[in-house]
Amino acid sequence: MTRFLLRRLLYAVIVLWLVSTLVFVFLHVSPIPVERVIGGPRATADTLAQIRRNLGLDQPVLVQYWRFLRRLAGGDLGDSYVNGVPVARLIGDRLPTTLWLVLGAGLLACGGGVVAGVLSATRARSLWDRAATVLVLLGLSTPPFVMALALLYLFAGGIGGGSGPFEAGPPLQEHFLRRMVLPWVALAFLMVAAYTRLTRGALLDVLGEDYVRTAKAKGLTRRRVVYRHGLRAALTPVVTQLGVDLGALVGSTIVTEKVFGLQGVGQLVYQSIALGDTPVIIGVTLVVTLFVTLANLAVDVGYSLLDPRVRSG
Repeated sequence: MTRFLLRRLLYAVIVLWLVSTLVFVFLHVSPIPVERVIGGPRATADTLAQIRRNLGLDQPVLVQYWRFLRRLAGGDLGDSYVNGVPVARLIGDRLPTTLWLVLGAGLLACGGGVVAGVLSATRARSLWDRAATVLVLLGLSTPPFVMALALLYLFAGGIGGGSGPFEAGPPLQEHFLRRMVLPWVALAFLMVAAYTRLTRGALLDVLGEDYVRTAKAKGLTRRRVVYRHGLRAALTPVVTQLGVDLGALVGSTIVTEKVFGLQGVGQLVYQSIALGDTPVIIGVTLVVTLFVTLANLAVDVGYSLLDPRVRSG
């Protein structure tokens, strides 16, 4: 197990390094010069040259790359071009909102999809199974932003009412729950449908295996056979898919936060793109990559617990 964890950690470090390198390349091939963004359209040539010297852009590329990696290792993401505030502080102020949004939507999607999939598999061809199939088709054909707009229209002034910006606070406050329920549902609806279909198919396949029939022949109860022997094996593809979906879930927060007025990282990226604030865009990219990498590492550990054979793979 220790060797498996070390190998996964090494992969995570390599991914972070590759993304950091791509971000550095993006910074230097951007069609909008950094000094022009900072100095504005009326800046003189001397002013632009001074800005380049202050930022170290007049140094060789390898020197700039080394300084870039050294700053990242120390947690320094640079300063915003727009207001001069450190990027780490801007992201830190907005990160709790996005983390709660992703965490709540992920738990709702995975938990709800697994429960619905298990019920559909154990009651195949029943009224519940047919209703779940309709839900799956509806969820897979409804984009998150359409669901967000529909929920906002239906519940405006109700559970999701209020037009003021979201203010991060303790998770048990009533204001927090009232502001986050609808974004959670909108973001998780598509994933619930996918996990329902995936869990149902995987569990039906497992319930047809020889060892499951042997367990039934021994006189074990149906509940024990399904939840003790069948569900553990059926969850392995679900956990794998969860690791893949985390990146898409983080990306979907941009639209969801915009629709519901949540002041999270997604809104920060949207505003930074409109203003051409490259350091903020790069900083958010690196932070999101870090969290997705850590989440996938946790998924790999969970997968190894469900199926010990992957530890030697």
